Amino acid sequence: MRIKNVSLVLAGSAVLATLAASPAGAAPSALPNPSVTGVLNVQKQALANGAPGALTRIDSGNSSYRISTGQADTATHAAMDADRRFRVGSVSKSFTTVVLMQLVAEGRIDLDASANTYLTKPLPDDRITVRHLLSHRSGLWDYTNDMFYYTVPGFEAVRNKVFTYQELIDLSTAHKVNNEPGAAYSYSNTNFVVMGQLIENVTGTPMATHYQQRIFGPLKLKNTSYVHPQTTISGSYARGYLRQDDTTLPLVDSTEQTVSWGQSAGAVISNSADLNRFFSSLVSGKLVPAAQLQEMMSMVPVNADGTQFYGLGLRARKLSCGVTVYGHTGTVQGYYTYAFTTADGKRSMTSMANTSNNGTVNTILGGTLEAAFCGTSVAKTSKFAPSAAEGFTEDIAPQVVRP
Repeated sequence: MRIKNVSLVLAGSAVLATLAASPAGAAPSALPNPSVTGVLNVQKQALANGAPGALTRIDSGNSSYRISTGQADTATHAAMDADRRFRVGSVSKSFTTVVLMQLVAEGRIDLDASANTYLTKPLPDDRITVRHLLSHRSGLWDYTNDMFYYTVPGFEAVRNKVFTYQELIDLSTAHKVNNEPGAAYSYSNTNFVVMGQLIENVTGTPMATHYQQRIFGPLKLKNTSYVHPQTTISGSYARGYLRQDDTTLPLVDSTEQTVSWGQSAGAVISNSADLNRFFSSLVSGKLVPAAQLQEMMSMVPVNADGTQFYGLGLRARKLSCGVTVYGHTGTVQGYYTYAFTTADGKRSMTSMANTSNNGTVNTILGGTLEAAFCGTSVAKTSKFAPSAAEGFTEDIAPQVVRP
């Protein structure tokens, strides 16, 4: 098979498309072709609203599109490129779920058992099951609501701190629960910190080892790592920039941190190619058996218009062209991520903007899903951005509404 490489530079935006001449393995014909113009429009809107840079990679059959805009490092003015590593934030939850579901398949964990069956120090309610944790229906308070109520001071207080799982769980259980187990969806990082504690209790093996042996190694994810509590990112990476609550103040470089406040809920490092491979492999049945994959992909609506869903450690979005894509969003200080794939794994997309605490940028970046999977070419800020009156929330401190 002959491969043709096309490299373009447009107004400071880098676009590299790798196009295969052979139709073998092509993406589903029902999907429109990805719109590179649409992705660029979204990225430029993200930069216009405060992101230093943005990147997107689309893998569709034998074709790959790598699109990037802006800066990976504002000090050196190094250009963003789509192969750089970054902190993936809550996309880590899907990695953790794969480990957990493999243990379910091995008969070592029961999804519908009380989580306390597997914990040394029990949660306050025996009715909280493993399934409740994975689906954000445990009702457990998210400790990050307190930790990051004030965004930058909260971050600086924990940037170099190392927590145990139990210390984080105790911060949560000091609060009343949001709801009774199973009563409602309520996103909480606490759920996946409990998952890390639970997995390590059952197996006696660190999460870092599970990730490597069960996912990174088998899939050959060479740009994916879990280095907690180390603070550095190796290789070529994009620096992350955290917006302050007082938006007149400069962005804070938040690249180096332990992410010990997140661990199994948010401390994985990866790049766009690896995330695309991960989610494509997941939905294709290469990581968990069919029964467990079906559990992960059984979705319940989590927004008013029925376009966003959550399963077990996995999100889904129904797009304007009718296609539903599966993956996860991620927020960690300085980085927003969208990583999704079609149900058959034949088209996958990862986008990242190197900022956070900026709801407008986060919402705008979601427009790359429409460009990648529906071929949408026009992106306007007014279409994607929340109104000032609504405010915004994100995966960090999800009950704190920002102006």
